[in-house]
Formats: sequence, structure tokens, C-alpha cells
Amino acid sequence: MKKTQRKRRKQAANLTPKGLQIRDLNNREVFRDPVLCAQFLRDYTGISLLKDIRPEDIEDVSQKYQAYLGTAFESDTVKKIRLRNTDAGRENIPLYMISLIEHKSNVDYNVSMQLLKYMVCIWNEYAREMERETENITSRKNFRYPPILPVVYYEGTNKWTADLHLKDRIMLNDTFGDYLPDFTYKLVRIHDYTNGELLDRKDEMSLLMMINKANAPDEIRAFWKNIPKDKIDAIIKNTPYPTLEVIASVAWNLLMKLNVPPEEAGQYIDKIKERQMGYWFENMEKLDIQEERRKTEEQRKKAEEQRKKAEEHRRKAEEQQERAEEQQKRAEEAERKLKEKEEQEIRVIVSLCQRFNAPKEETILQVMENYNLSYVQAREKVDLYLNT
Repeated sequence: MKKTQRKRRKQAANLTPKGLQIRDLNNREVFRDPVLCAQFLRDYTGISLLKDIRPEDIEDVSQKYQAYLGTAFESDTVKKIRLRNTDAGRENIPLYMISLIEHKSNVDYNVSMQLLKYMVCIWNEYAREMERETENITSRKNFRYPPILPVVYYEGTNKWTADLHLKDRIMLNDTFGDYLPDFTYKLVRIHDYTNGELLDRKDEMSLLMMINKANAPDEIRAFWKNIPKDKIDAIIKNTPYPTLEVIASVAWNLLMKLNVPPEEAGQYIDKIKERQMGYWFENMEKLDIQEERRKTEEQRKKAEEQRKKAEEHRRKAEEQQERAEEQQKRAEEAERKLKEKEEQEIRVIVSLCQRFNAPKEETILQVMENYNLSYVQAREKVDLYLNT
């Protein structure tokens, strides 16, 4: 299945316009884009100090820290952010943002410990950098480490049930709480936002969150049926081209969820390049192939259920017919044996009456009384077995 999907994506890359690259995108690449990351910091952290953050204030330093922590952390991102005009009286104070990307339906309960590893790693590296500039600076009273904003970006539909505080992952935290490190992280769960709330932000990051919310067929249909196309076009009207590529790649993933053929998907990606994403909302319904397949599958299942019911009725009717025929045979066999027994007994009676010289009329009466026969029937039996 994965090989087929990769093949389809490769085919689509050849179908899309030159310059607009479609790639197998993960959410780390979304956060790697400085425009999208700046919008995320402004819209979803709730920190007033970040309300005026700009893309040029953000530097991606993920690779540096993943080199320390190993390949298990490849889906995470670390940003170094330049803060301006802070209350600390200094300009260009660095802020680090760690973003853990959780796009599984299952909650990862160890994220707070994973974030702590990043935080310690970042502070150690910062101390080394400062020591290279000024020896023993970390030993001075006024030395301070930079702030770190830990973020978990969660796309799963299930409720996030992991502890938000590090100390809750440590045993006996009530007893040793004063001696344990602790922090909380910012949880951004995209399903906590309605499409209307996301659309009101009027930026590309919120548009991508709307797209990424659409996983089930009903959510996909609601996405394109209930959102004004002119508002979507307004969002991407002045989008920088690298960010437009990210949107195109995310949109491609949505088209693949709908099982849209690569040739048709390429046409829709062309419209994104032309900044006419609203074109989707005029034509997407006819591309709801997944929904059509669902309806076809439902009809097939109903027909199969009806066929099975008819087959079951036919089988039961045949069984009833077989049982009736068997009962008929048994009844006929029992009747045949009963008649044979009666015939044998009549023969014995006739024989005994003949041995004791009983008159024929008396023999006939004996047969009539014992076997409920008419006179004519009894006489026929006596005549049949007399002198045999």
C-alpha cells in the first residue's frame, strides 16, 4: 500500500507545473517553513511577546540538536527565535521553541520527558557557546539561560490524556515535589478549533490546520462545502512561493485521501499555483470518489446481505422440505409395516379357525371384529388365506 502511494505521488510530481514541487510532506516540514511557524507562534501560543514575530526572526536549528539526541527525534523541530523589545531590557534575546508533532490517533504519554531532553540539550549548548565568548560566564550571578517554549502539536482525533506537567511522570512527586524539576508544555490540538475559528485568522497556517483536520470522509466534505471559496483565495493571494509549495503538498495528501486519480489531482494543484484554490470548492464534490466508493460498498453490502438472507431462506425451505419428505417416508413405512403385521395376523386367525373346523362365517366375523373391516373386506381376506 505504501509503495503504491509513493508511486502515485511520484507520478503527480511529473504532472504538476514546473517550479511547484510536490513532495511527501510531514508536519515537521510545515513547522520548518518560517512563514507558517511565525503564524503559529502569533496565533496559537497565547504569548503576547510573540504577537509581532516575523519569519526573519526564526531560525531552524533542529538538525543541531537531533545530532545529539539521535534519529528517534527526527519528526521534531527546534526553532531559535529572536525576541525584540522585551521587558528584560535587552534586545535580541533568544527564545527556543521545541515542537513535538503528534499526528497519531494514540497519545504519547512520555512527551514531557522527551521535551526535557531537548531543554537540557539546548541549555548545555547555549552554555558552551557563551563560554566560548566569555570564559566562566555561566558561573556569574547575573548569567541567565534562555527561555524555551515547549509545544505539542496534536492532530489526533482522540482526546489528549497525557500529563501536562513533568512532575506527574515522577513517582512520589507529592513528597519530593520541591526537589523535582517541573514545567508544562503548550498543547495545540487542531480538533479543538472549529473551521470558522481557524478561518477567522486569515493565514496559511490556519488553512493547513483546516486541511489536516479533514481525515474522515464527513470531515472532508464539510471542509469544502462550508467554507467560502473567496476567503480561501484571499488567504493565498500573497503567499510566498515556498509556503505555497507546502500548501500544495498538504492539499495533495488530501486529494490522495479522496483517491483522486493523479492526473486530475495535478489539475487541482495547478490551481493552487495560480492562487485559485477556491476552484476546489466549485468542483470538489464530483471528485468525492471515496464517498462514491463508500456508497457503492454500502449498496454491495446490502445486496450481499439480501442475497445471504435469500440463500438462508432457500436453505431452510429445502431443509423443511427434506424433513417433510423424510416424515412422509417414515409414515409410509410405518403404515406398510402395520399392514404387513395385520395381514400376518389375519392369516394366523384364518389358519386357526380352519384347524379347529370353525365355520367360515364365524371366521369372517372374527376378522371383522379384530381389524375393523367391513363384511366384504373380511370375506375377501378369509377367501385369500383359506386353504393356504
